Amino acid sequence: MPELYENVYDGKPPIIDGVLYAGTYLFVGAPKVGKSFFMLQLAYHISTGLPLWDYPVRKDSVLYLALEDDYFRLQERLYRMFGTDCAPDLHFSVTAHQLGKGLNEQLQEFISEHSETKLVIIDTLQKVREIGGEGYSYGSDYDIITQLKQFADSHKICLLLVHHTRKQKADDTFDMISGTNGLLGAADGAFLLYKQKRTSNKAVLEISGRDQQDQKINLVRNEEKLCWDFENAETELWKEPPDPLLEKIEEFLADKSEWSGTATELVGKLGEDIKPNTLTMKLNVTAARLLDEYSIIYENTRTHNGRSVVLKRKRDDV
Repeated sequence: MPELYENVYDGKPPIIDGVLYAGTYLFVGAPKVGKSFFMLQLAYHISTGLPLWDYPVRKDSVLYLALEDDYFRLQERLYRMFGTDCAPDLHFSVTAHQLGKGLNEQLQEFISEHSETKLVIIDTLQKVREIGGEGYSYGSDYDIITQLKQFADSHKICLLLVHHTRKQKADDTFDMISGTNGLLGAADGAFLLYKQKRTSNKAVLEISGRDQQDQKINLVRNEEKLCWDFENAETELWKEPPDPLLEKIEEFLADKSEWSGTATELVGKLGEDIKPNTLTMKLNVTAARLLDEYSIIYENTRTHNGRSVVLKRKRDDV
């Protein structure tokens, strides 16, 4: 445990606050329930930075693999949903190789050319998975998601995998995901879009993830634009309370772009009644939050003179 606390690990900053983070997620729903329209809406908002309902969005490039569509249908849908307000950072392809047969290489090439990419949507998972001779099993389902997760984690992006539900009802709605529990078991989380009545224009979006709060959001289909509008959320998002230490660091760095020194010197500068090694451990643990909420980069390195702490403001172009 002490060794673990000596390290600084990259966090998973939100793509949509409280909703979507870096990692690998399933987006599941019955056929023709409106999953692809939701994917277009999600992709457009992230690529433009426009808030999704009341949820803040971080602007990033998006690649949407619309593998069950063609470009004519994409053009028609996008025009109806968003008119001529185009998003230059939203990219499409209607073809892709399968996993293990060139998909990783294709995604790698795209991300190399578009380094600001934070979201890749694969619509659908079935189109890119290689079917084994024995069909599907828990092991094969777990393996397919694990391979995709390794790619997403190594590039610090979000992979959103569109998938179908099975016909059988279940007490736990996430048990309706088609396939074995290996899919959800290996993923970082899942979204489930469903209607109580097939002919209704209302739907429920349930969200469950490893490192985020479970949510249930009620949506209404905008019949004119075919977008999903927010009706209400059945759960209020929990927000982490302010950290007095991080706020002091922000105040300390207010009139400077960078500071470096020892942990002992930083304790003195902050006027904190805390041991230097305890301060270091606290900052190691909260480094991702310091960057995400305060745009301050924290570095802790070992030199021949001991531990050196560096605090610097994140530039807009980083």
